[in-house]
Amino acid sequence: AILYILYSGIVGNLTIVTWISLALTLGECVVIVLNNWTCPLTPLAAKHTTSREPNFDIFLPCWLAQYNKEIFGTILAIGILVIMIRLFA
Repeated sequence: AILYILYSGIVGNLTIVTWISLALTLGECVVIVLNNWTCPLTPLAAKHTTSREPNFDIFLPCWLAQYNKEIFGTILAIGILVIMIRLFA
């Protein structure tokens, strides 16, 4: 959804799918912030393993899991900025 938001902004194809992706992604951001910057499913996953690697609860490479909020947050911010520029230009 985050990559689609960026794509939509770049190509200027703002459709209902763009707005749904944006709403769902921003909703997820609210949940993460309200849960002290942690996915609420992480404690559930932690019950099933002793591993505490950055990617123990997500299917991403360790380096990406460790910095996923920073990486995907930056992509989302750029996507929102591009969409705002498209809307107000």
